[in-house]
Amino acid sequence: MQSKKSIVAIDANIIIRYLLKDNEEFYSLADKFFEEVFSGKKAAYILQSVLAELIYVFTKFYKINKKQVVETLEELLSSRNIKIQDKDITLNALYIFKTNNIDFVDCLLCAYSEEMEIFSFDKKLNKCTKEVKTSYK
Repeated sequence: MQSKKSIVAIDANIIIRYLLKDNEEFYSLADKFFEEVFSGKKAAYILQSVLAELIYVFTKFYKINKKQVVETLEELLSSRNIKIQDKDITLNALYIFKTNNIDFVDCLLCAYSEEMEIFSFDKKLNKCTKEVKTSYK
């Protein structure tokens, strides 16, 4: 079992620099960190809010196709030493986002609808909670 100090909560900008390699200094630091994660020396913890920020930045600012964004994130998140908040729900939300025209935060709520009632005035979200059966597996 890993100690608390070997689990590192990471911000979106670490992942952005690592994946885009657009800033040599920051990429080098992020790459060194992920080498430690992939080798098992550390574990990275990613909150759902960080994933939401990543998806927003990649799709809106960098104009990267959402399918490509999701597939890249799914690959990264599949690493043994990368932990994510509410893993099954988060992966379901990524699947919903990839296959539907709905914002990622609403996809999270839709994925949570399998465990709890969701109260919203958002028509797309309400439709999702009624119709979309999540399954990333």
